[in-house]
Amino acid sequence: MGTPDFAVPTLDALVAAGHDVVATYSQPPRPGGRRGRELVPSPVQRRAVELGITVRTPVSLKSAEAQAEFAALAADVAVVAAYGLILPRAVLDAPRHGCLNVHGSLLPRWRGAAPVQRAILAGDAETGVGIMQMEAGLDTGPVRLEARTPVDMKTAGDLTDELAAIGARLMVAVLGDLPAHPPVTQPEDGITYAAKIDKAEARIDFTGAAVEVERLIRAMNPAPGAWFEAAGERVKIWAADVVDGANAPGTVIDDALTIACGLGAIRPSRVQRAGRGSTSTAEMVRGFPIPPGTQL
Repeated sequence: MGTPDFAVPTLDALVAAGHDVVATYSQPPRPGGRRGRELVPSPVQRRAVELGITVRTPVSLKSAEAQAEFAALAADVAVVAAYGLILPRAVLDAPRHGCLNVHGSLLPRWRGAAPVQRAILAGDAETGVGIMQMEAGLDTGPVRLEARTPVDMKTAGDLTDELAAIGARLMVAVLGDLPAHPPVTQPEDGITYAAKIDKAEARIDFTGAAVEVERLIRAMNPAPGAWFEAAGERVKIWAADVVDGANAPGTVIDDALTIACGLGAIRPSRVQRAGRGSTSTAEMVRGFPIPPGTQL
């Protein structure tokens, strides 16, 4: 049960390990394509079709009919990875061994929808992924196995890919020997919640410290992209360095588009104007100059 790219490595790992995947559940196709009118299946749905696995895409699992259809699979276990739909109690209880979730954080830190982005934004030194036995609460279930990894200077995209690969390996290990990986109750201390990223958060506030602005840039890469406005145009920053510099926050202080922050400055290295491809900062400012003294 999964939807985005994060879940695909787990599906592949289950198949490679020889498990009989009786069905795949994914969120329904969404409007997309070049004109936004074509219904585009999720990455998990596309991969399941390639693997010849039955795919179901219910809008909800709340109806008695959907729950009965799920129970009729008589599954030993449901493997869940970023599915995006709430699993009612009837679904959680249907498989013989319940539902196991691949969660991209070190629980109980960052329960919720955006654990990778929130870990980067908070400046966490490390994060990880765990295999959680699901229960009715939001990511409150006991953890059977987890692994850690440093955050370093990774973008949300890079870190998500890394955690997806680790999570797939952990899930195969747990399913290979459930008794050897008993569920361990989460600690009551250190609980934090990873709220879904609001697009409004992607606008850069240069009054913060440069290190915080740089974290925002990495946390919003690849989506939705951290941005500022210049000459009435939205410009996204995909990568930037923290450098020395001082001026009123949001002031461009040199020809390299170094921007003063509340403490220190950032120097973007990869940027993108609206409706255009990403490019180096030097290339952008040749055709779209943002001179020193500009207030962003």
